[in-house]
Amino acid sequence: MTETTQSAGRVRQRRRTRAAIVRAAEDLIAAGQTPTVNEVADAAEVSRRTVYQYFPTLEQLLIDATLGLLTQTEVDEAIERADVSENPSERVEAMIRALHHSTADTLPLGRSLLRLTLTASPEETAGPRRGYRRIAWIERAVEPLRPMLDEAGYQRLVSALAMVIGWEALIVLNDLRGLPPQDQVDTSTWAARALISEALRQAKPPTDEDPDGSG
Repeated sequence: MTETTQSAGRVRQRRRTRAAIVRAAEDLIAAGQTPTVNEVADAAEVSRRTVYQYFPTLEQLLIDATLGLLTQTEVDEAIERADVSENPSERVEAMIRALHHSTADTLPLGRSLLRLTLTASPEETAGPRRGYRRIAWIERAVEPLRPMLDEAGYQRLVSALAMVIGWEALIVLNDLRGLPPQDQVDTSTWAARALISEALRQAKPPTDEDPDGSG
């Protein structure tokens, strides 16, 4: 097993643990509760300490869970509708449009979540501080590309797409560039398509006519 594969496995395990914690919080919120850390830990079958490893404050956990309840169904359904094409660019575009469609309701919560995770010290969290849900959506959208890319290339593409899809990209396009909503969607889609195209280009082996694979 390569170091890259081992590292990816550890990240996936941390993501599964974090997902279990947030899913437990979502279920409790959906049932009408405002859960405590102990209640979330019991529902997720983890220790209170583990919850705090991923979420230094209860506020951060509850915001993340609330965001999930607001956006998850819409994004999942958008990718599901795009599945018939098996075109990863179209699947990613469907995800981007679904995320942008929910922005009016979730952007204030998104800004709060970013603020909370940015102000946490590195020692307070284990692994990724947020975004497991976004990564799962990206991985689902680009799943048809998996046989065409090696593990390192696949992981690099997922990481690159995470930079142009989500709250961080949205705030840059809105606050730094002042783009209207449709231009934000078009810019994110353009960037995502460019990254997918480059990943496929690099995955192609050199030919006799193109010995260095440069095109």
